[in-house]
Amino acid sequence: MNLEFNQSDDNTVVGVLSVRLVMRGASTLKDKRRVIKSLKDRIGNTFNVSISEVGTLNHCQYARLGIAMVGNDNKYVNGSLSKLINKLRGAVAAELVDYHLEFVYPGQANERARFEYLK
Repeated sequence: MNLEFNQSDDNTVVGVLSVRLVMRGASTLKDKRRVIKSLKDRIGNTFNVSISEVGTLNHCQYARLGIAMVGNDNKYVNGSLSKLINKLRGAVAAELVDYHLEFVYPGQANERARFEYLK
């Protein structure tokens, strides 16, 4: 079976969001992990994203989350991730300190991805 795809039809966009959070009420790693698990569950139930704690794993008040969303419409992915950022801004147990939003277009010519950085 030979499948051929026209590269010009590839509209794949990957939205990558990195967020830094502070949990001022957490005094132990157990407190922090409870807050992060709750936040990840709420985000996962609301948005169609992959999410993982990716940094500052051993500090009880700081966390870095990596969030990714794949789609074929840049406006949809951007809108969804923007709504997710607003939801994080309103979180009670965790304070959004910083975020970095990046878009990757893997189907672009010359087998090189094009990046857009937004903040």
